[in-house]
Amino acid sequence: MHTLNQLVSGELKGSKILKLSCQLNTFPQQIFDLADTLEILDLSNNNLSQLPSNFSDLKKLKIAFFSENNFTNFPDVFSTCQSLTMIGFKSNKIKFIPENAFPKHLQWLILTNNLIEELPKSIGNCIKLQKVALAGNKLKSLPKEMVNCKNLELLRISANSISQFPDFLFELPRLAWLAFAGNPCHKTSVNLDKLNLMEWDRLTILEQLGEGASGHIYKAIFNDAVNTKEVAVKIFKGEVTSDGYPEDEMNACIAVDNHKNLVNTVAKIQHHPQQKLGLVFEIIPQNYFNLAGPPSFETCTRDTFKAGTVFSLQSILKITSSIADACYHLHVRGIMHGDLYAHNTLIDENANTIFGDFGAASFYNTNKEEASYFERIDVRAFGCLIDDLLMNCDKSEMNHPTFKKLELLKQKCWENDILQRPSFKEIMSYLKE
Repeated sequence: MHTLNQLVSGELKGSKILKLSCQLNTFPQQIFDLADTLEILDLSNNNLSQLPSNFSDLKKLKIAFFSENNFTNFPDVFSTCQSLTMIGFKSNKIKFIPENAFPKHLQWLILTNNLIEELPKSIGNCIKLQKVALAGNKLKSLPKEMVNCKNLELLRISANSISQFPDFLFELPRLAWLAFAGNPCHKTSVNLDKLNLMEWDRLTILEQLGEGASGHIYKAIFNDAVNTKEVAVKIFKGEVTSDGYPEDEMNACIAVDNHKNLVNTVAKIQHHPQQKLGLVFEIIPQNYFNLAGPPSFETCTRDTFKAGTVFSLQSILKITSSIADACYHLHVRGIMHGDLYAHNTLIDENANTIFGDFGAASFYNTNKEEASYFERIDVRAFGCLIDDLLMNCDKSEMNHPTFKKLELLKQKCWENDILQRPSFKEIMSYLKE
């Protein structure tokens, strides 16, 4: 984090990255002194409500973040920014987006948790758009012109007011990660009260294991009258996340049922002292680790792997078979995962696999014709997982027939015509062969 004094004094001249969070009410003009070098500008957590008309003078700017500010209108000055590819306005008060406000090279748009009721039709001109986060707004529909966004891969439209699912999304050939829970079009007939209830005072909370967008995860001890058991506890924050409402994530965890390759839910917490939502999970052994890291600015929608990561072909086959089995289990129950990624997958040194994170999960009606479309969006993501693993395969095995067969399966999962992709049942049969 930088300081305003550093900027004003000229100390930051030549910088490629600028981060300022110091209760700014107006855009500091000294930022233009960095115009020849500045590529990433982060003015999140300030009191800004507008940008200067000459903002596009920052001609090398690629990424701009203005989260947690007071914007009510999306600035149309972005339309003239020649290098801008990523824009973030999470948690502002934006109600209106002018037509043609988006820059033509836009790839990544974050508008989570605003007051937007309508998207401009001109979003259809953003043909390079790959990633769009719109959860937590007041959208009633999406413009049909978005069908022209053929490169769109990840879309979050959860926690809005969409009454009819925008089925033109099924025409987008690269869409692989979709979340639409928390809308009137999102319904489930699953019994969400079937899970056991666990009293909060039966739990002894130990150390924190991690934190996600929707909540904190702790190691805990469940104190039974007979014995004690180590468990994992997730306490939800109660805020709209980039994936949607915490309640929808909780409902998905409950509806999933147990599976050997999924994080299994044990109970729902009741009588939390702050009345927070919480779930109890089976604890994952400490020898499990994340298969990959999340996407970066550079990779946009694709996971990142540590330098030197190598998988044997046998491990790849074991991991993909486990994930396919878990996804088949989900889709039989009308649950689309929506976030099928290596970074949401845990493995041990023997490639035993556990798949989790239901923050982006959505329910759909398995009796409707569109059911096969929802499944095959997850299948596209599964193809990306295969691709990621094969790119990190042991080079000595790249000429093996199994490698080539997995390459072929990946291509089938990537078919532009969504119904030409295999189902997870078909994928499981293919992998068993």
